[in-house]
Amino acid sequence: MTPIPLPSGFRIELDADARRLSDELWFGGSPARILRLSAAGRRAWRELADGPVTTAEAGALARRFTDIGLAHPVPREPVETPDVTIVIPVHDRTELLKRCLAALDGKHPVVVVDDASDDAKAVAAIAAKHGALLVRRDVNGGPSAARNTALEHVGTELIAFLDSDCVPTDGWADRLAAHFADPLVAAAAPRVRPLAQDTWAGRYTRAAGSLDLGDRPARVAPRTRIAYVPTAALVARRSALTAVAIDRAVFDPRLRVGEDVDLVWRLHAAGFRVRYAPETAVGHHEPATWPGLLGRRHRYGTSTAPLSQRHPGALAPLALHLWPALVVGTLLARRPALAALAFGGSVTTMIRTLRAHDVPTDDVVRTMAAAVHQTWLGCGRYSTQFATPLLLASLIPRGWFRRAVVASLLLGPPLTAWARHRPDLDPVRYAAAAIADDIAYGSGVWTGCLTHRTAAPLLPAFVRRPVRFSPKGKR
Repeated sequence: MTPIPLPSGFRIELDADARRLSDELWFGGSPARILRLSAAGRRAWRELADGPVTTAEAGALARRFTDIGLAHPVPREPVETPDVTIVIPVHDRTELLKRCLAALDGKHPVVVVDDASDDAKAVAAIAAKHGALLVRRDVNGGPSAARNTALEHVGTELIAFLDSDCVPTDGWADRLAAHFADPLVAAAAPRVRPLAQDTWAGRYTRAAGSLDLGDRPARVAPRTRIAYVPTAALVARRSALTAVAIDRAVFDPRLRVGEDVDLVWRLHAAGFRVRYAPETAVGHHEPATWPGLLGRRHRYGTSTAPLSQRHPGALAPLALHLWPALVVGTLLARRPALAALAFGGSVTTMIRTLRAHDVPTDDVVRTMAAAVHQTWLGCGRYSTQFATPLLLASLIPRGWFRRAVVASLLLGPPLTAWARHRPDLDPVRYAAAAIADDIAYGSGVWTGCLTHRTAAPLLPAFVRRPVRFSPKGKR
């Protein structure tokens, strides 16, 4: 079935990695692909390049570009205040709730769900002071149950979920609501910026917070650059939530962690669009100590096992492409000649594939070298998360080659990230923090796997095609 075109009035902006190879060929997206435009598609592109969508043809091409990640939709500026209800679940954390409510602009009704806080009177007083409707749960059920309870008291089509430890910016919900002019959009999320103290843990979190998904917009979908968005801050369409409810529950109450990922993936599976819109930001309170930070990372890791059971194939700790994996494997096995042959095979195979589709073969060597480098870094982070003891044990018996390999696997990923972003933290402490972060998360994954008796979150995925192609002559 042909997707609904992007509505009139929307503009698109190209993704940072999108490349125009020729008048009819585009490269980019997530996963990466080469898109060939027909004559009608090229005419539609000229319309999009000059302004907003005005015809069905341009809308269809805009949908195609934004669905595969070559471009991102830019909605019209809202002309009036949208009808949105803000939902805030809370369990204790009264000072954070007070800060959250004080930051709201007062334009929208607010529902606070007290999920059996110890000091119910304090929560009630704060909610009353800020004019919020208070709903009390007598038994703590976690964020899923609290949000489900809130939905029973919401009458608007758009709902803005906001955690009590967040500090919203002015107009955050209104700006995200503009995306819902697209009838396929079920949810839109802002960038979640860490609010952390100036400690080692805090500075690391500001540089590499797990909820901060970066400054590039994206369509949210499993196995893509942005695979999920947190419900720490999320605007959603009520009818879409109802459509994917399980036993009349929008959020799975059995999940105390990862419930946001589960919801996003159910929306995606139902054919809806979920957008990550980092031009809008919300602050999020972060732990100031290592026990707090690493404990939270461990809890996040425990969610992967139940998520893998609910969404088979949707997540993998490492994606391996055949040729780069062969190069890395032979290098690790100390077979440089075989590694050179494998790299030559990867280049030759890619050139033949591109020529078969009439695609220019410029920069193939550099592209495949980058793929090998990314595979090495991916293997390093995978080993750190799930097998650090084995990685360190491999140093016995010692040898310079083994030391170099272990050092590059363990230190390569964090030092590469440090060099790319240059955070306000020296490379030694950044690398140590990133390794501790990965080990804490990996321990949570192992815990979840043992609890749920599954190895799925530990298994790498093998990707057959490094690049996807659209058929010749198709848009």
